[in-house]
Amino acid sequence: MQLKWFFWKYIVRNAAKRHGFLDPIEILSRLQNFAQPAEVAAPVELLRAGVVFHARGLINSQAIQHNLDWIWPYWVECQFDPLNEAFIPRAFSITHVNLTHRNWTALGVPDTQQWPIVDPKGLVTPFFDSWSIDSWIIPEKGQPLLPSRCQNSSQKLIFDNSLALITETRDRQSSITSKVEVDFDKENLCCRLNIKGQSSAKGWLVVALRPYNPEGISFIHEIEQLKKQEGWKVNGKQHIVFDQLPDKYLLSSYKEGDVYRFLKDQTLHKQKEKTHIKCKVGMVTAAALFPLQADVMQEINVHIPLTREKYFSDKSKKIHSWEKSLEGHCQLNIQDERFQFLYDAAIRTLVLLSPEEVYPGPYTYRRFWFRDAAFILYAMLCAGFDERVKRVLNGFPEKQTPLGYFLSQDGEWDSNGEALWILSKYCELTGKNPEPKWKSSIVKGAKWILRKRLSNNLKTPHSGLFPPGFSAEHLGPNDYYYWDDFWGVAGLNAASYLTGLLGDSVYAKRYAEESKEFMGCIERSLNHTRKFLGRLAIPAAPYRRLDAGAIGSIVSGYPLQLLSKEDPRLIDTIDFLLKDCLVNGGFFQDMTHSGINPYLTLHIAQILLRAGDPRYFELMRAVAGLATSTGQWPEAVHPRTKGGCMGDGQHVWAAAEWVMMVRNCFVREEAAERKIILCSGVPAHWLSTDKEISFGPTLTSFGPVSLVIKVDHDFLNVEWSAKWYKEEPIIEVCFPGMERIAPSKGKGSVQLKRIIR
Repeated sequence: MQLKWFFWKYIVRNAAKRHGFLDPIEILSRLQNFAQPAEVAAPVELLRAGVVFHARGLINSQAIQHNLDWIWPYWVECQFDPLNEAFIPRAFSITHVNLTHRNWTALGVPDTQQWPIVDPKGLVTPFFDSWSIDSWIIPEKGQPLLPSRCQNSSQKLIFDNSLALITETRDRQSSITSKVEVDFDKENLCCRLNIKGQSSAKGWLVVALRPYNPEGISFIHEIEQLKKQEGWKVNGKQHIVFDQLPDKYLLSSYKEGDVYRFLKDQTLHKQKEKTHIKCKVGMVTAAALFPLQADVMQEINVHIPLTREKYFSDKSKKIHSWEKSLEGHCQLNIQDERFQFLYDAAIRTLVLLSPEEVYPGPYTYRRFWFRDAAFILYAMLCAGFDERVKRVLNGFPEKQTPLGYFLSQDGEWDSNGEALWILSKYCELTGKNPEPKWKSSIVKGAKWILRKRLSNNLKTPHSGLFPPGFSAEHLGPNDYYYWDDFWGVAGLNAASYLTGLLGDSVYAKRYAEESKEFMGCIERSLNHTRKFLGRLAIPAAPYRRLDAGAIGSIVSGYPLQLLSKEDPRLIDTIDFLLKDCLVNGGFFQDMTHSGINPYLTLHIAQILLRAGDPRYFELMRAVAGLATSTGQWPEAVHPRTKGGCMGDGQHVWAAAEWVMMVRNCFVREEAAERKIILCSGVPAHWLSTDKEISFGPTLTSFGPVSLVIKVDHDFLNVEWSAKWYKEEPIIEVCFPGMERIAPSKGKGSVQLKRIIR
């Protein structure tokens, strides 16, 4: 094997030198010097996704900058405008990608997997990674209304019997309002687009077909006018149907330029219509023109079938409406309209993106990761979607290798702990025993953790820890990450709990002992870092100085609660992050994401909430301010444009953390103390009303709990109801800045003297 590798290195090196390139083998070895030696340099899955992402970026570089007379999506119009704050010079950039406005909102029906996305200006991408539909107004006199070039626009997400998004764009002369939703046409799933346009001048309301989406170019090679219906067939398979016949159809190939060129030039506009066009480049554009009379509203309905056959051919498969899917979920009722809306939107995001799997996003992250799944499923459990969660958990054994590794991408050693932890959380929060068929998977998963750990006898700070891994990709190069180790301990604790429920006391005892021993190794390693750093804060890894990667280490406090809420190491880590890593009030992750992370900001807020530190709410406010008007967060936010700069434009993990943050403000658990704390995060300004506040039912380890707060002049009446699985836990009622009260068991209510602020 070594001889074979030597042979290939010789060929690659000589080929590179012969053509004047740097030696790639030497470059690779130098890159590896920046990381700890690891068995996996980087997960193949991540590399594959990166290659696909930048392949599109390479196409973007060839298609966009040489055609800036085209109408492009909002992110391009901003990012390529030298006067816009989102402008990025392109000098040595090989690929051109969306780094400033990665924002979109997915629409759909529960338990389906077709999720059209809509960008901030109403551009609709009906299929996964497909072309898009835009709408314009072209007046005979005056300026055209082009949403991607217009600053005056607004969006709102509507929660009715469906999920609908309304975008309104206007200038001094014209306005366009579009409404997008997904529903069923008989048994076929379809995307419906309602467009209303009005102008003070005569002209056209235009439905435009565009060969791009919020990531960049998406090829259209062929468009054909439908013969029996008003509309188009795209790339020989997808249909776009209008409810009325357009006044005119226009088609254009890449060589002819953007179809917008025909709309601007009235002489070109009058040329003979085409009914069919092909383009080798894949940059066909099309426009359907509907007459617009001055000051008269024109309304067009566009119907796009998302499936070619009946969506549910299996009659035993039930179609869930939004109403049915949300039945019995944990509801919030407060007077803060912004926080209320964000909670309701987040709940719907969790339902929409959990058809059979659970996904971190509808587009860029439309794949499964155990890391994201653990946090998302935890929020779903607390919100009462335990049947949905169980459906996902039943698929975990299929994702496990014969050696017990829960594999979503190789080289990340946190996944086994996360998988076992969320399995145990399901049992804790529902009061149910694990499925007997899970046992083999649980035991194999725990054994993998034990085998993966390094020897305890090493005379190094990483003795007994996991080997270097890529871990959460935003922590840096391969290293001995404490994030992985804390998850490993949690996984063994979970395996002990689960095997105990299954009646296997031998495994339960063994995994409990192994977990304690693993935690001891971490403690010894942290003693080293304390001496190395000269402070108590926990870095990302034993040999790392304090940097933004330390955010991974606070998983020991939230959600795992391996460290107590008063642990000075945890508190010092938070102090460092608050002092050195905040931008615009949110946690700024310098590595990879290079943006403000909503979900990581909320992790800090959770630690502060546990510790009774009022700064938790400042971070909640900051995260609320980062949400779009449709109630969504990207994975990371550009500090200047406030648009997404990393990951999916609708990040489900972020939605999950918002649900958990609100939940813990009302109902929080301290597992080691067998205690439930009520109201510890309910701020004073939510209580400045005579209307009652309520939350629940939320699942806890002790049983489902519902909470009602009634304001009566100078008093707060707190009432709770629960269905305890076993013995009633200790309950404390503790509003921020107020006296902590521990009522006697079985009481169910308490009255507190209100502090007016």
